[in-house]
Amino acid sequence: MRSSLRFVSVATIAAMLAVPGSAQKSTGPKERYEMDVATASGFAAMAAGGRGVGNVMGMMFGGGPEGKVAHTLELRLGSTQAPTAPPVKADHFFLPQAKLGKSVPLWGPEPGKRQDETGTTEMPKDFERPKGRLLLFWGCGAKAGPGQPVIIDFAKLAAGQMPPNLYTTTVPRIREVMTSNSKSYAGWPNSKSAKQPSAGSSLLGAHRIAGNVGPEINFTLAQDYMPALNASTTMQGDGSVMIRWNQLVPATGYVAWAFGGMDRGGAGGDMVWWTSSNAREFGGGLWDWLPPSTVAGLVSKRVVMPPAQTSCAIPAEVKKASGEMMFGNLNAFGPEANFSYPPKPAGNAVWNIDWTTKVRFRSHTSLLIGADFGGMGGANAGGSTTAPPAKKKKCKGPLGIPLPDGAC
Repeated sequence: MRSSLRFVSVATIAAMLAVPGSAQKSTGPKERYEMDVATASGFAAMAAGGRGVGNVMGMMFGGGPEGKVAHTLELRLGSTQAPTAPPVKADHFFLPQAKLGKSVPLWGPEPGKRQDETGTTEMPKDFERPKGRLLLFWGCGAKAGPGQPVIIDFAKLAAGQMPPNLYTTTVPRIREVMTSNSKSYAGWPNSKSAKQPSAGSSLLGAHRIAGNVGPEINFTLAQDYMPALNASTTMQGDGSVMIRWNQLVPATGYVAWAFGGMDRGGAGGDMVWWTSSNAREFGGGLWDWLPPSTVAGLVSKRVVMPPAQTSCAIPAEVKKASGEMMFGNLNAFGPEANFSYPPKPAGNAVWNIDWTTKVRFRSHTSLLIGADFGGMGGANAGGSTTAPPAKKKKCKGPLGIPLPDGAC
């Protein structure tokens, strides 16, 4: 089943390059390159390797020891030209401090296999429709706002049907480079190479991308991985849960979300989904990278928390409905860097663009609220001393999405 999460092929390259009121024309670019950079901390760092970086669900539901930090990259190259000699391939060459070897290989889609980069996100193959209800809450505060919760009763949905208007349609995930809008496409991680950077890596300095679908791309990054988020949760006397985190200087805004009652869906009980947004906006681009200009607009609408904010209360009604344990994430949107070649000519001379590059940054961490995972929960455990069951069991979040072992 395909979720209603959707990507957007944004025609921002031309908009970014256009000058209002100018008669200057441009051609190209022949190649477009996107580099998505993430810092994962805490339990989320455990999901930060291999193909997980290319899958929003995989990035969302991670687990790992407190204090652990991981860096991840996702690379996408799109070209208007066919490869000089098939298949489509390229290499991103790094400096030694990147700790990725001399280069990583970008490869085109494998025949007959769906690619994450094509613009669709599918639910897991073992998707099981829950039997109970999903309660939706939103907003920071000790008490839930009016009109909450919105209740989705899975018993009233036809088999295989996704709940309508569950995921946001106003904050879609953004991918400007995809197979669908490129004559030639190559990405990394891929089936041939997926090892992510080791600890202590850095992206500062020169980068070079060379392939068989267009001119060589060269740029220098002055922005490195974002710092790690350190989040803690504390039960309040009024029944709410306070989330606190360290302010990240590069952050443009924050959003948090949490699930509760994950062990009840198969038994027909209530599950809970909460977001920090001041409106009913779940998933989509709020789980991903977003342009600073987009984030600024969402901050003004209170869909995203401002960059100076360092706390948010999960309403008491959410915690009460969730049971003993909740699982979630905190996402810090970051800056982006843009490059193009050759430089824009003066006056009205035609700008023949060979390539453009966009580098996007974010930092995210997990939230484990009200459970002790054998000493792994740390500050995120919310101070609970509840021991995990002796026998681990598979558990799932809303819509059958699998969560880490021990999360239920």
